[in-house]
Amino acid sequence: MKSILISCLFALLLIFPVSAQYVHDILGDRYQKRTIEMGDDYEGRVVCTLVRKPLAGPAGGAVLYIHGYNDYFFQSELGDSVMSHGYNFYALDLRKYGRSLLPHQDAFYCKSLDEYFADVDTALAIIRQEGNERIVLMGHSTGGLIAAYYLKHHPDAPVAGLILNSPFLDWNFGWLMEGLVLPSVSFLGRFFPECTVQSGGNPSYAYSLLQGFHGEWTFDTAWKMPFGHPKRAGWIRAIHTAQQDIRSECVIRCPILLLSSTQSYPESAEWHEEYLCSDIVLSVEDIQKYGIRLGPNVSAHRIKGGIHDLILSPKPARDTTYRILFEWLEKKE
Repeated sequence: MKSILISCLFALLLIFPVSAQYVHDILGDRYQKRTIEMGDDYEGRVVCTLVRKPLAGPAGGAVLYIHGYNDYFFQSELGDSVMSHGYNFYALDLRKYGRSLLPHQDAFYCKSLDEYFADVDTALAIIRQEGNERIVLMGHSTGGLIAAYYLKHHPDAPVAGLILNSPFLDWNFGWLMEGLVLPSVSFLGRFFPECTVQSGGNPSYAYSLLQGFHGEWTFDTAWKMPFGHPKRAGWIRAIHTAQQDIRSECVIRCPILLLSSTQSYPESAEWHEEYLCSDIVLSVEDIQKYGIRLGPNVSAHRIKGGIHDLILSPKPARDTTYRILFEWLEKKE
């Protein structure tokens, strides 16, 4: 039944033109956005937002980017670089994130990562309707988990390749937390999904990115919050369930590019210069361990000096990330 509904969605979007529904985006410089009504869920009205920067002429395909947790698409350098290599660029602000966050919604909240399937289905359908036959999906952190989880359950999706930028394939905790506490919270989330289990977070990662602190980037701190946002048991359950699922008989058929830093570094309240050359969010060993198992054609790389979001790393790690990414894309043509 699900495959029939997806086929109907693709057919409808091929019949009705959508390009006129784009408006100028906050990023400027020819970036456009389209707000897509996705119906209602348990909190009410839901939308997702497709951002694009198309080439003026024929393209070799398209890249669709999915952001991470406590995030949205602001990495215009990525979109510009993708375009400069002959691809149309798209980014999806998922429901309850960034451009798609509505006043009545709890930011970033979901009870299952399945909720994002409709957002990805719709984005892919629109991108194909706009003439892109070859689409590469790219996901960062939680977006990488969502992308992998989506492709496991949608093996016939029109995706020619998958790029994973530090995907959230496992929690970065010790054995007691991961073996006992997390499963217990996940079980709690089945019955009490609204229960708050963490009220805030450490701003060190945000400070490693932001101009005015230790970074070189600007972003909307109401959408990407330096101190994080309360996490609920239902969200913990959604992440834990998806991580466990993709470790069980996951065979993603399309080629995968797996990227991580070479090292992780423990985050603390004090500032350390290592934050500018390490993943302080996830374990790079877990990323590589579980990422290599996602399919039969995984190309794994570790970026020296890379941070959690590799495309926001200081140079030269950022340049290395782009070089590996575009070399891999060229080989898939």
